[in-house]
Amino acid sequence: MDRACCSGPADWLDAPTHWTFLDPVADRLADFIQALPLGRVRDVLHGVPLGHPLHPALVDTPIGCWLAAGVLDLTGGDDRAARTLTAVGLISLPPVFWSGWVDWSRLPPAQRRLGLVHAASAAAGAILHGCSLRARCHGHPLRGRVLGLSGTTLVGLAAGLGGHLAYRHAAGAAHAEAEFRLAPPDWQPLGDTAEFPEEVPVRRRLGEVAVLVVHGSDDSWTVLADRCTHTAGSLSDGELIDGCVQCPECQSRFRLSDGHPVQGPATAVQPRFETRILADRLEARPPQ
Repeated sequence: MDRACCSGPADWLDAPTHWTFLDPVADRLADFIQALPLGRVRDVLHGVPLGHPLHPALVDTPIGCWLAAGVLDLTGGDDRAARTLTAVGLISLPPVFWSGWVDWSRLPPAQRRLGLVHAASAAAGAILHGCSLRARCHGHPLRGRVLGLSGTTLVGLAAGLGGHLAYRHAAGAAHAEAEFRLAPPDWQPLGDTAEFPEEVPVRRRLGEVAVLVVHGSDDSWTVLADRCTHTAGSLSDGELIDGCVQCPECQSRFRLSDGHPVQGPATAVQPRFETRILADRLEARPPQ
């Protein structure tokens, strides 16, 4: 069957992932954003304290305001209320854009291209709403309505691209949530304790699930899912830093003691398995 006959909305939304001409701009912009001295604010913008990305939660405010303003415009509602809603949507934008850009800067190339088009569409929609507010404030309500509805249409397209990025491409989604379900439920051997040098990440398998094993200098044992919750990178290829393991791909850090992220962009907890030593052999299983 001709592939063109199978094309649909999902394929159209996927198109920007192939636009490699965006890479030079995307790479420079990502490097600039990653170099900004944001400190702990960066993790807040990622949503690390919340346990999930912050950006999708913040976008509800401007989208809700502009949709409500559009309903008022289409139904002949109070123009003053529509003007207020348009302004509130614009005021709420800075944290929306900052959180989005910080997340975007850590995406792989194909997702970064799609994210760049998403951001450009959202910015264009916001500019139209800014022009709409200006027209409303200067006594041109009809022009303000047209500009506002046009802006909301563009923001709707941006939201569609953002949803496609989040759900089809799993940008920001946890990538290790199924590990407990896929691993055998009972105790499984991982090897003799002598096989694991202290403070060195080692990769083993629990059935079909890859795990990271760390033998601490205090004779503690840690077994985490090997796939990073943010990019699915292998943590066993990462570095141990201050009681944490750092993903080699996204530089997220997870505490060995409980799997919690202490540095983004990862926001989800890294699955941690129970351990025991039996006859000088390390065994692990999912939490019961």
